Amino acid sequence: MGQLGDLNPKPASKLTEELNHAARHLHYLHGDDNERHLAERGLIAEASSPQILHAGGWPVWDLEAFEFLAQKAPAEVHPGLWAQAQRNSIAGLFEMAPGFYQVRGLDLANMTVIEAETGWIVIDPLTSEETARAALNLVNEHLGAREVVAVIYTHSHIDHFGGVRGVVDEDDVTAGRVQIIAPAGFLEAAVSENILAGNVMTRRATYMYGALLPKGPRGHVDCGLGKGVPLLASQGLIAPTVEIIETGTEMVVDGVRICFQVTPDTEAPAEMNFHFPDHRILCMAENCTCTMHNLYTPRGAQVRDALSWSKYLQEALDLFGDRSDVCFASHHWPRWGHDEIVEQISIHRDMYRYLHDQTLRMANHGLVASEIAEKLEFPDELAEEPTARGYYGTISHNVKAIYQRYLGWFDANPAHLHNHPPVAAAKRYVEFMGGAESVLAKARKSFEQGDYRWVVEVVNHVVFADPENLEAKLLQADALEQLGYQAESGPWRTFYLSGAQELRHGHPVGSGGGSGPSSDLVGAMSVEMLIDYLAIRLRNHVSGSKAWSLRLEVGDRSESWTIGIQRGTLAATRKQQPDGIAHPELTLRCNHATLASLVFGQKELSELERLGEVEMDGRSDTLAELFAHLDTFDIWFPIVTA
Repeated sequence: MGQLGDLNPKPASKLTEELNHAARHLHYLHGDDNERHLAERGLIAEASSPQILHAGGWPVWDLEAFEFLAQKAPAEVHPGLWAQAQRNSIAGLFEMAPGFYQVRGLDLANMTVIEAETGWIVIDPLTSEETARAALNLVNEHLGAREVVAVIYTHSHIDHFGGVRGVVDEDDVTAGRVQIIAPAGFLEAAVSENILAGNVMTRRATYMYGALLPKGPRGHVDCGLGKGVPLLASQGLIAPTVEIIETGTEMVVDGVRICFQVTPDTEAPAEMNFHFPDHRILCMAENCTCTMHNLYTPRGAQVRDALSWSKYLQEALDLFGDRSDVCFASHHWPRWGHDEIVEQISIHRDMYRYLHDQTLRMANHGLVASEIAEKLEFPDELAEEPTARGYYGTISHNVKAIYQRYLGWFDANPAHLHNHPPVAAAKRYVEFMGGAESVLAKARKSFEQGDYRWVVEVVNHVVFADPENLEAKLLQADALEQLGYQAESGPWRTFYLSGAQELRHGHPVGSGGGSGPSSDLVGAMSVEMLIDYLAIRLRNHVSGSKAWSLRLEVGDRSESWTIGIQRGTLAATRKQQPDGIAHPELTLRCNHATLASLVFGQKELSELERLGEVEMDGRSDTLAELFAHLDTFDIWFPIVTA
């Protein structure tokens, strides 16, 4: 345990060192040699440069920062996560089969490239324009330059579409020279996840992906799913030109035949697997990778459906299992051979089904989420499978996700029906436990005994009761740090270590919501989505005093809406004279981009009116007052302190 005032990361405690040393002998780690062989197989060329630079000159990606992984696992990192981190560091251009290639290790995700009749088909153009462009340049450098004729988004998470402008020009898409293919519901899912809860989700993601942590054995090592996410990079979105609605849909894209399986509400709300029947190759999107995935991601998102996920994996086997010799995914490395493919998919099918069924079995005995999470273990047949390990998701987190999906946050114990919020509860706990000094004295003994989970739980009350108590914050940080060192899951590690770092150094301080969503994401929002985001920014003390409404006409979208504000809330309808909304006092005319700039607070109403970008008929003073008092969001809110 560090001394008061020592703000540097600490070494592993004796207990942590012993636990991580013992973990080196776990049976599943004996399969790592095979996994490493698969991760290295087919390497054509390493990345041209370990760094990928933004146009502004700073690195958005730096493989050199992970050179420390060449050594043996240190005491500060779980050996399973260390081995996964080493595999994820094998970066470059790989051949999976003739005409089928992957670029791995230049982003959190993989970019897959297929040689079609006249050009490249790109699957999942990574998170950022910079990394996607570097990946395509690597392909063209070693395989010969070709134009991209189609892009396939496997699903609606940003690490699978955000770099699209690094591989295609939107003018070519508009002109029909490039197809953008995605599963049904892709655009709405992609936009809504990154906008409506975007501020809080982005903040939480800095913990999940270790964005603020130094890279090294006592900091960020790996995400489990991949190395990490590009930092301060350019992200975009080009809307799909083709949506795949039904399983069994077939397309021929530049001479390449593709058969699709739609898998909504698995790893993403909109997702699809697909098969190349003429090549006996199967793409499993992010539904079957080389780790247990999250059913509830720690950054925050809708809970995923474990039962559907499992059933879609069986459906993939039914549809494509006996017709596949190569199987790849949007993260990690492929499997080769029919038996290996069937084994891999069936392992993941059984993993999600086991989590689902056993969680509900125990819940039906009356156990609550935390009890099930503590009790449930995999049978040896799953626990010893290297690709079913919790390098990304965890049994504990997934059990709680399944419980939440079916039963919600409330465990039916009335003592938990109306709990005090964190600060109020913390002050009461500390008082009941005899004051901060008494709590800390007992917590220090628990720390020396290695009961770090209890230290974190108890000292958290002192930190929230008195955020200026440095002794409490440093003890809390030391305990979080040891839990991070013991974690096999990359996200759990970075959450623990990010919390420790902020307790020692404070949370970043900025203004507003940072750069906000990209112009592509905003441009893809429907008018209705913009209205919904406006409603989120509405302060009830501003809107609650008077009922009024306006007529909104968005010329370039040919849409008209009646928006009413009453009782501190907003209602909207396409109907011109709706019931339940006051008669409009004002008509506001603008285009979609102007409306977005108002909704996101990028421009003032008076400025837009002066520039002629809005027209208003009727009373404008109430509208001006509304926009002047909309709420704003600061991404750098505290997480581990009040």
